[in-house]
Parts: sequence; structure tokens; C-alpha cells
Amino acid sequence: MLSDQLVEKSLEAFIVGLELYNKPTLRYRIEGFSYFIINAWELMLKAELLNRGESIYYPDNPDRTLAVSAVISKIYTDKNQILRINLEKIIDLRNISTHYITEDYELKYAPLFQACVLNYTNELKRFHEKDVTEYIAQNFLTISSSYEPLSNEQIKIKYPPEIAEKFIQQANDIDVLATELSSDKFAIGIKQNLYITKKKSEADFVVSIKNGTKNGVAIAKDVKDPADTHKYTYNLIIMAVRKRLEKQSIKLNYAKGFNSYVLNLVMDFYNIKQDKKYTYIHKLGNNEQCTYSEQLVEFIVSEIKKNPDKFVDSLKS
Repeated sequence: MLSDQLVEKSLEAFIVGLELYNKPTLRYRIEGFSYFIINAWELMLKAELLNRGESIYYPDNPDRTLAVSAVISKIYTDKNQILRINLEKIIDLRNISTHYITEDYELKYAPLFQACVLNYTNELKRFHEKDVTEYIAQNFLTISSSYEPLSNEQIKIKYPPEIAEKFIQQANDIDVLATELSSDKFAIGIKQNLYITKKKSEADFVVSIKNGTKNGVAIAKDVKDPADTHKYTYNLIIMAVRKRLEKQSIKLNYAKGFNSYVLNLVMDFYNIKQDKKYTYIHKLGNNEQCTYSEQLVEFIVSEIKKNPDKFVDSLKS
């Protein structure tokens, strides 16, 4: 059967992607992995469509199979489904890999890749009763990352302005989504948290805040980079507000919920774009683009909480 053949090819693409990514000497591994993992998903989901009795071809072009984005939207109909968002972000990476160098942002994408790998194994089992560990050892399902991340300032120095802005915006989108979605279906990361304690018995290592010591550290104030403080795009502001209202069980008395119309009302009423605390305007040649701070999300949610039943009406009036 065609669906069985697609599943077998999907597994091959999946394994090739993992093998590429886990070769530390390959500099092309991010781009290669993104191509093969998306191809694996595409073939696997097309097999599922065939099993459901649905066509995998365009109605007006029976010789051409559906693009991966169309297949994903057919299987995962909710555009807010976290697994779907993860796939769409990796598709974005696959698409920009043709034009940009992406190895510098490996540590940003690695948590998405790890989640994508585990999502694939779960969905392959759910849809096709296939256990990936029968084809590849369990330990190969854990991917590793080897590159040190560059700061935004280093990215701006290393790349032309257009590429640097693209890098920074992509990374900020991932940071925001990882925070707001807070799900291992979107990203699985490994991190270390440092805390200062006065109890030496609780410490993993010892530092001192004074000059002349081997492990001395300093407390310093630095200038904040707007690319770090204003990470939210217009659409991510909408998503973040909706998610936080949902988590707090706050019901906005507006049929369509918090959407672009309500956000525009907020921006106009409070003159948000003129407030540097909430908005930063990026200027690149003759082009301008606004990004927003997390403070704006918190401000909007706090204002809605005061009177969710009349919030929209009060802005309109």
C-alpha cells in the first residue's frame, strides 16, 4: 500500500535527520535536520490522510501532492495547537535556511528540535502503530548542541543589518512562545540556574563579591538592548494576552475575544506606540517595525481584569 511506503520513507528521513544532527563535525547540521525532520512529518501525515480515505493531491492538479503546511492544517485543524506551532516554527527555519546562515542560533532551535523528535515518535505510534526504537536506539532520540550562542550585539557585528534583524526576531519569537506556551510539545530545554546563598553547605561552587579573589564576581548595571526587552511582535502580543486570560479564567465580554481589533483600541486609547516602555521602533533604512515589551502584555491583562465585562465598550466610548 502507498501509505505503508510513505511511512517507511518517513522513518528513513527521520533517522537520516537524527544522524546528521548528531555528527558534531558537520556545520550544515541545523539546515539538514530541519529539511529531513519536516520531510519525515510530511510523509507520515500524508500516510495518515490516505488511511482516512482523504486525497493527498491538489484538487485542481492531481499530479501534485499537497504541501506540508496544507497537510499539517488538515491533520491538526486548531492553529493554536502547540505541536502544530512547533512544526510551523521549524518550517520557518527550513525556509530561511536557503537564504541565511543559521548555525549561530543552534541553541535557540535545539529545544524545538528535541520536542519535535519526541512529538514525531508519539504521533507515529498513534497513527501507524510504529515504534521508532525498533529502528533506532533510544539514546539517539536525544539530540545534542555544540555551538556557543552569540549575543544580539555580536550578531549585529557579524552579519549585515537585514540578516541580523531576521536572526534576532526569529530568536525572540521562540523565546516568547516558549515562555507563553510553557509546554514540552513546543520546546524541551536544558538550563542551569544560578542563585546566591550565604549558606556554604548549600552551594555547588563558591564565589565572592570582592576584588582580588580567584572566583570573584561583580554586580553591574548594563544598558538594556531593546531586542532583549521588547521581544513581542504584534501577533505575539495577541496570543500572549489570550493565553494569560485563559490561564486566569478571565472572560472578556467581546464575542471574538482579544483580537487585533481590541489590541488596536488599546494602542490608540493609551497611545502605546509613543511609550518607550511598551514599544520600540526598529528602523532599517526606510522601513520601520515595532516590537513590544512583556510589560505591555502585563498592562493589558491587568486593565482587562479590572472590568472584563465593560473593557471593550469603555475603549470604544
